[in-house]
Amino acid sequence: MIDEVKTIDEVLVYWARVHDIDDSLIRKAYLAIQKSADAWAAVDRIAALNFAKVLETFRAEKVSESDFFGTTGYGYGDIGREKLDRMYARIFDAESALVRWQIVSGTHAISLAISALVREGDEILCLTGIPHDTVRTVLDGMSERGVKWKAVYTDVARPSRLEEVLVGSTKLCLIQRSAGYDSRPPFCIADISKLIRAVKEIRPDVICMVDNCYGELVETQEPTSVGADIAAGSLIKNLGGGLAPTGGYVVGRQDLIERVKDRLTAPGLGGEVGPTLGINRLLYQGLFLAPHVVGESLKGAIFLSNLFEILGYNVRPTPDSARTDIVQAIDLETPENVRAFCEAVQSASPVDSYVKPEEGELPGYPDPVIMAAGTFIQGASIEFSADAPMRDPYTVYVQGGLVKEQAILAGLLAAKKIGPKRNRL
Repeated sequence: MIDEVKTIDEVLVYWARVHDIDDSLIRKAYLAIQKSADAWAAVDRIAALNFAKVLETFRAEKVSESDFFGTTGYGYGDIGREKLDRMYARIFDAESALVRWQIVSGTHAISLAISALVREGDEILCLTGIPHDTVRTVLDGMSERGVKWKAVYTDVARPSRLEEVLVGSTKLCLIQRSAGYDSRPPFCIADISKLIRAVKEIRPDVICMVDNCYGELVETQEPTSVGADIAAGSLIKNLGGGLAPTGGYVVGRQDLIERVKDRLTAPGLGGEVGPTLGINRLLYQGLFLAPHVVGESLKGAIFLSNLFEILGYNVRPTPDSARTDIVQAIDLETPENVRAFCEAVQSASPVDSYVKPEEGELPGYPDPVIMAAGTFIQGASIEFSADAPMRDPYTVYVQGGLVKEQAILAGLLAAKKIGPKRNRL
């Protein structure tokens, strides 16, 4: 780890010269890197353990070059597709899995699963508060089909309130692992386990589902390892390793996954169809790289947390907090700071670095959102990116990073633009 820190120090010297960054800011960056060293070592340990699990899964399933060949048309008999499903089930300690490029986003995967599992008259109970903006839009759409939903924030230390809110019509409890645009902390695997146990003690029949976006491979267990009936997420986040060009997954109990498969295609067809069109290799290779790519993302987030805390800004998670997702929130307090930060992220990108991001209306979001993402895959948040709803307290959410050095450069350029926090009058 000492060698890694020394190498980054040399990179800082290079960037200070190229980008005309003053000595005061470089000293703060040095300090942020030194403060990050222990947390980076912890990330390396988890990445190594998760990589070992992934590699053993490849070996156990006897992955071969022929698994990468694509099918067309109906996609009957796609051995590579079927094998990848089994691999995801192994990695997630689940009975079954559905991994498809036809699932276009994490929100799509969540919507697909919920639509397959609830019916008119059922209720969805969101246990971790109001869900992310796009998922909230999905749930509002369910209301038009006679499916009710409500949200409570459940304190895992005192889950007794669940007895009041778990009613007879409650069919599914949704747990959102990451905080989304909320100020609450994310829910770690231990907290998710406690929530699920509390629900099952009251209503064993209720389906416990986890929105796992941004959380895969951050810890050494997944939600389905600790009792979740089903979990869903995106392949252009953690598990795609920066290579998956699109896709999503749903994992969990076999009976539930069968219903999800029927919903994706049609009853009677289920998971037996779905051409892969030559995409399999990228999904396999992305999964192989994912543990260490997630580690690089976490290292970048830890650095940014340290740097902007040194500059006086409120950060979530704090530098010494345990992490369960790849998202770093920084309260920048003014729209001007948010725009400047996103401009810095964009300028530190390998693609479209000359573009100036601007806020605008986006489907599923109630407020204008500004996004910075010079990514190889459109919208891939395992690549370094930032976004912010343009509303008080003007919090920017940073995620991803195939290599931590990109996050470090973006942090330097953002800090140069914004400067230390100034007290608001």
